[in-house]
Amino acid sequence: MKTSLVNTVWFSEKRKNLLLLLIEGTRDIEQIKKSLNVTARAIMPQIKMLKQQHLIKEVGDSFSLTTAGEIIVKNMSPLLETSRVIEENKDFWTTRNYDAIPSHLFSRLREVGHYFLIEPDINHLFELPREFTENIPRSKNIMTFASYLHPTFPSLYSGVSDSVNEISLFLSLPAFEKLRDEYTADFTKLMRSDSVTLFLFNDDIKLPMITVTDKFSYICLFNEEGRYDHRDIISFDESALNWCHDFFDFYRNKSREVLQ
Repeated sequence: MKTSLVNTVWFSEKRKNLLLLLIEGTRDIEQIKKSLNVTARAIMPQIKMLKQQHLIKEVGDSFSLTTAGEIIVKNMSPLLETSRVIEENKDFWTTRNYDAIPSHLFSRLREVGHYFLIEPDINHLFELPREFTENIPRSKNIMTFASYLHPTFPSLYSGVSDSVNEISLFLSLPAFEKLRDEYTADFTKLMRSDSVTLFLFNDDIKLPMITVTDKFSYICLFNEEGRYDHRDIISFDESALNWCHDFFDFYRNKSREVLQ
């Protein structure tokens, strides 16, 4: 009975891990054993099967991907990475509202990379998380998209406005009006700062907040019921920073700058 490529690739962790290892470059058997923590007896049958399916080839004492193997592995990697991101906190990712995420970015959710899920602390439920407030002052370039105004937000951002290179704030109309009318001193300082640019978006965008700096990214999403449950994602991976920058590029075209 002929074994399909799908079965060959996906139905064995050893084969899958070997393919992912070889996408990084040619390996001999000793390097394979060490990298995958396997014995020669355990891995040789998998190598034989992958050779029979023309996914890997043997050159001298080393193994590498064939052209077909390289095509398959390059296409399986995004799925595996997306699965890892979701699997690590399945309850979180499967209960989010993604309406505000553009389709081209939704399909790249794997780029969140290695992240931390910030769970709400009942004793500090209405405070900005420490992971956020400690990293904002360490950042030099800050972009924040916010549909609501947290009470700590105005003083935090006005407090760092003199020490950063650039702050870009994208605010909903209610958040902007609250900042202007209830936090007058902070609003005035932000508006007068050469490092701060305010943008206003008029659409009803279902997203509490996204922040990206040169240090970290911070993603807040509503749940399926449209409520903010204070469960947030923080990532320091470069891919996550790039993903958030692309998010801001998308919404920059849908916002207008607030002039002094």
